[in-house]
Amino acid sequence: MKAVRLMPFLVFLGYIKCHILQRSLQDAAMRYFKRQNYLEENLRDIASIMVSQFLQKVTYEDVQTIVKEVLDIAKKCKEFKPYESPSECSHQMMITFLEHICNNQGMVDKYGFSDCCNKNYTARQKCFLSHKKDDAEYSDIFQIPNPEQILNKSCEMDKENQVSVRERYIYETSRKHPFLYGPTILTTSACYETAIHSCCQEENKTECLQIKLEPIRRYVREISLRHHHLCEIGIKFNHRVSKAVELVLLTKKQPKANFSEIAKLTMDIKNLHQTCCEGNTVECVFGRSQLMNDTCSKQAILSKKITQCCKQPVPFRGECIINAENDDKPDQLLPLSRSTEDQLACEQFTDKQDDFLQEFLYEYSRRHPELAVPVILRVAMAYQNLLEKCCKLEYPQECYSHGKEMLQTVVHESHQRVRNYCDLHEKLGDRNFHYRLVVLYTKNIPQLSAQVLVVLTKNMAAAATKCCPLSDEQQFSCIEDSAKLIFGALCRRHEAEPTNAGVGRCCDDSYAFRKICFDDLQSDGTYVSQSLACDQVISLEENLCKAQEEELQTEKLKLLSNLVKHQPQATEMQLLSVVADFSNLVRMCCQAKESEKCFREKIRVNHGCLAMEPGGEEGKTSRGRSLHVAEEPQISSIWSLGRKRCLDHML
Repeated sequence: MKAVRLMPFLVFLGYIKCHILQRSLQDAAMRYFKRQNYLEENLRDIASIMVSQFLQKVTYEDVQTIVKEVLDIAKKCKEFKPYESPSECSHQMMITFLEHICNNQGMVDKYGFSDCCNKNYTARQKCFLSHKKDDAEYSDIFQIPNPEQILNKSCEMDKENQVSVRERYIYETSRKHPFLYGPTILTTSACYETAIHSCCQEENKTECLQIKLEPIRRYVREISLRHHHLCEIGIKFNHRVSKAVELVLLTKKQPKANFSEIAKLTMDIKNLHQTCCEGNTVECVFGRSQLMNDTCSKQAILSKKITQCCKQPVPFRGECIINAENDDKPDQLLPLSRSTEDQLACEQFTDKQDDFLQEFLYEYSRRHPELAVPVILRVAMAYQNLLEKCCKLEYPQECYSHGKEMLQTVVHESHQRVRNYCDLHEKLGDRNFHYRLVVLYTKNIPQLSAQVLVVLTKNMAAAATKCCPLSDEQQFSCIEDSAKLIFGALCRRHEAEPTNAGVGRCCDDSYAFRKICFDDLQSDGTYVSQSLACDQVISLEENLCKAQEEELQTEKLKLLSNLVKHQPQATEMQLLSVVADFSNLVRMCCQAKESEKCFREKIRVNHGCLAMEPGGEEGKTSRGRSLHVAEEPQISSIWSLGRKRCLDHML
C-alpha cells in the first residue's frame, strides 16, 4: 500500500489520487468519473458541499432539503428567457443559496444567522464565512459513522442507497472541514466510496475499512489545514503577498516556463483561490476544471512532467498535476547577478516596482527550487529594502552591488536557525524536546489554555521528529513548511481570541518573517496568573489508570504548562521534578489494589494539591518549598479538595 505523500502546492488543492488504496481501486474510481459528464452529474454533490460548509450545525436531512430547493430554483431559472428571468436568477448559486436561507425565518432563528441576514450581499457573505468553525474548534459535534455502521449500511445496499453513502461522507467531511476546497472533497469521496465497496468483499470487513479509511482521514485533515492557510494569506495580507506565494510555487514547479506564462497563471490561480475561500463551491469546481484544461493545452511550454496527468479524467487530472514532480531546471541557467549589477536596476524598480520584483521572484525561484516559500519571500523583501535604500543615493550601484552577499546571508541565517532547532531536538530527544517547547511557549503565550498549548507544541515536536532526520536541504525546507502551517493556525486562533501584543505583532507584520518573529518572541511579562482550582490544573483519579500512554503524557504536559503559568521563574529542573512526582504517584496508585483509595490517602489537605517536603536550597522555589515529593508521595485526590486552591502549594 502506498502512503499519501504531501507535496508543495502548485495550485489550490491537494493530492489524493486513491494511491492510498490499491491500484485496482484507483482505476475503479477513475472509471466512475469517465462514464459521466462529471461537472453536471455532480452538481448535487457540489451544492451539498457548499450548504454543509456554510451551515455546519444543520442536520443531514435538512441539508438535503436545502440542496433540493436551491437546485430547483436553478432549474426554474434555466427555463426562463433572459428578459423574463426574475432577479434571483441573475445571481450565482452561492448568493441565491444565502438569500434562500435568509428568507427562511425559522432557520435563521434556529441557527443564529439574523445578524448576517440583515446585511447586504457582500457583507452578508463575509458574515456567513465568519461563522465557519474548523475541525480544531468544532470537532466535538462531528462524527463520521464508525466502520461497523458504514459496512452494515453499505455492503448489502442497492445502487440508489450506495449513493447515499457518498452523500453522507460529503456532508460529514464538509461540515467538519468548512475551508477544505470542494474539488478535494469530491475526489476523496470517490476514494472513500471505492474503499467501502472493496472491503465488502473481504472476510474481515471492519479491519479492511479501518486500514483504508485512516489514510484518507489523515490526508483530509492535513490538506484542510493547507487550504485554510491559503485562505488566511488572501484575507490577512495584501494582494501582493498572495500573488507572490503563488508565483513562487508555480515557478518552482515549472522553471522552464517563461515569465509571462507564469505571471498569467499566477493571477488565474490567485483569483481561483479567492473564489474557493469565499465558499463559492460551484465556481471553485468549475474554475478548477477550466484551469486544468488550460494547463493541459499548454503542457509543452509549462512542464513535461504533466503529460500523463492530462490523460486522466476529472478530478484526478488536477490532483495529478498538482502532485507532479518539479520540472528540471533549464540548462545553462546563469547565476542571478543582473539584480545586483545592472545599472538600470533603480530605474526599472522605480518605474514598475511590482513587475520588477515579480520578475526577481521568478528568476530567484527557478534557481532555488529547494528553498521553502517563506525563505524565498524573505530574500525578496531584503532585496526590495536594499533598493529602496540605495536608489535614494547619488551613486546607487555602489550601494546595491553588495546585495548578492546580503541575500545569501538571509538564507544562511534562516538555515542556521533550523540547524540549531534540530540540534536541540537531537540532543534532548522527542519527549524532553516537547517538554522544552511547552515551557517556552507557555511563557511566551500564557493566555492560551494548557490544552491548546499542549496541542500547539505537540505539532511543533512532531514536525521536528519528521523533518530533522532528513538531509540538510530537505530538513530546512520541511521545517519551514511545517512552521508556516503551525503558526498560521495559531494566528487564526489569535484573530478570533486575541492573546498578547507579541503574538499580534508576529501574526500581522510580515508573512515572510512570521517564523523568525515567533522564534524571537519573548516571555510575556504582563501576564498575571489566575488562581485555579486543582481540578483545572491536574486530573488525579482512577481513570488515569485506564489511560493510554499518550493520554497520560498529555496530562503531564498540561500540568507542566499550568505550573509554568503560575511560577514562570521556576527553573526547568524544578518544573520537571513535579511532573516526575506526578508520574510516580500515578504509577504507585495504579499498581495498588484500590487505586481510588490510594489517591485519597496520599494527601495532606492542609498543604493543598501537592504536599512538598522541605528540601535543600538547590531544590527550592521562591516560596521556599522543595519540588521533590517524599519517597512515599502525599498527594490529594482533586475531588477531596472542593474549592481549595492548590497551585500556590505545588511550588
